[in-house]
Amino acid sequence: MHNRSLSRELSLLSLGLIKDKGNLELNKFQIEEVFESALDTLINHFRDELNDCEMDLENVSQNLLESELKEGSNSSFGIVRDELKKAFHKIESVMNSLSVTLDFPKLFVSSNQKDIREDVNQRISSIIFNLQTIDSEIDAVMDGWRLKRLPRIDRDILRLAYVDIHFLDTPIAVACDEAVNLANKYSDTQGRKMINGVLRRLQRVKVK
Repeated sequence: MHNRSLSRELSLLSLGLIKDKGNLELNKFQIEEVFESALDTLINHFRDELNDCEMDLENVSQNLLESELKEGSNSSFGIVRDELKKAFHKIESVMNSLSVTLDFPKLFVSSNQKDIREDVNQRISSIIFNLQTIDSEIDAVMDGWRLKRLPRIDRDILRLAYVDIHFLDTPIAVACDEAVNLANKYSDTQGRKMINGVLRRLQRVKVK
C-alpha cells in the first residue's frame, strides 16, 4: 500500500511538471525524465518541512526560556507551553511522513524500484493517451462546473483517481481515499470539497 501511495504522489508531481494544454504528448524516455524531477521535488518538499519544524522549535524554545524567566511575574508560561505542544504535534506529523520518506532510497534500490517506476509510467501514460475521454467523463459529473476551470493540481488528482478506478481496477473506496489524501496535502479547502463531491459522483457512476 505504501508503494502504491508513493506511486500516486510521484505521478501527481510528475503531471504537474508537464504542460497542460489539452494534449499531453510524451514518450517513455521523457516520462522517465519527468519522474526523476518529481522525485527531486518530493525530497525537497520534505527537506523544507524539516527546516520549518526546526525554525518552529527554535522559536518556541526561545519563548519558553523567556517565559521561565518571567514566570513569577505573569502567567505567560501556560500559553507558551500550549504553543510548545502544538509545535510538537506538527513535528510528530511531519516525522510520521518522513518515516516513510526515509525508506524511499531502500525502495528505489530494491526489487520494488522497477515496480514503482512502471506504476508511475502506467498512470501517466494512461492519462496522456486517454486525456480527452478522462476529462470528458469527469466533466460529465462536475455538476455545473468544468474540469478546465479547476486548478491544475485538482484536475490531476481527479484524473489519477479516474485512472485508478477505470484502468487499474483499484477498489473504488481505496481510490477515493487516496485521492482525498493527496487533496489534503496539495490542495486547498475549496479544492478538497470539490474533489470530494466529484469523487462521490464518479463512484456512483462506476457502481451503475
